[in-house]
Amino acid sequence: MKKFLNKPEDFVEEMLEGIYAAHPEVTHVADDLHCFVTANPVPGKVGIVTGGGSGHLPLFLGYVGDGMLDGAGVGGVFQSPSSDQILEVTKHVDQGAGVLYLYGNYSGDIMNFDLAGELAEVDDIETATVVGNDDVASSKPGEEHKRRGVAGIVFLYKVAGAAAAEMKPLAEVARLTEKAKARTRTMGVALTPCIVPEVGKPSFTLGEDEMEIGMGIHGEPGITRKTLEPADAVVDEMMERIFAEQDYAAGDEVAIIVNGLGATPMEELYIFYRRISQLFAERNVSVAQVWIGEFATSMEMAGASISVLHLDDELKPLIARGATTPFFKHIAK
Repeated sequence: MKKFLNKPEDFVEEMLEGIYAAHPEVTHVADDLHCFVTANPVPGKVGIVTGGGSGHLPLFLGYVGDGMLDGAGVGGVFQSPSSDQILEVTKHVDQGAGVLYLYGNYSGDIMNFDLAGELAEVDDIETATVVGNDDVASSKPGEEHKRRGVAGIVFLYKVAGAAAAEMKPLAEVARLTEKAKARTRTMGVALTPCIVPEVGKPSFTLGEDEMEIGMGIHGEPGITRKTLEPADAVVDEMMERIFAEQDYAAGDEVAIIVNGLGATPMEELYIFYRRISQLFAERNVSVAQVWIGEFATSMEMAGASISVLHLDDELKPLIARGATTPFFKHIAK
């Protein structure tokens, strides 16, 4: 293991200390660095709380800020935050309009967010929940409830944050976020494993000439492992599964995220987008918004994912609305 760290067991805390030192617009509560919140809550606005394991920056905490999220529970590497940490974040971000829980479809997160929600109700804090499940590779159509939440959750953060910033009520914020969820699909591909600092060795192996289509952001198995192919062929295979699940008609608009998993050069992500744009142009579908970079990583895993949000008249202005967080800046068009 070659990493820039001090002690593996201090990896998460020292990372958080660095973020707080660099970004005074965020802070923490309850003397717990893992209770990550905005330093500037907006009175009367619906609060939005996410959470999940470390090792995925800028997911999850990187989207706490103006126009997106209000707080995040931060777990250990690939580990859920505790229900107590989520509850402390919930109490801090509640500004009288309720709190939306928005996180990925993983058993530990579900259990701890559900418990935090029950405890919040005791404190008269109304909560609603949307669970991201955009990973097409996780299960077949008709069983979307089994799918993992991956990079497409960033679209949900954007929609929920914009709706809340417009001072919409909790039920409406949740409805719009659910709509974005239903219209978002993601496929990923991995070229290398990653190393959890406290484990000290790769969590799986891939041959020098192998790739895995559909691998999850914790190294969960994908759909197929095969010999590495040219970029266009890889994109075609990934997009074929996305196209099969959404009816993109001529004249429609989409938003796209091309996401690096931690060790993929930007040049390669743009080669991916080159082919993606060609495929949508062939269908006369317009790309209204594209973000290319690292949005949901897996430590130093080499690979990429493609997320597509099928826009409509309600979702397009919410995606276009401006937002500023420590790791994400979008200027309204």
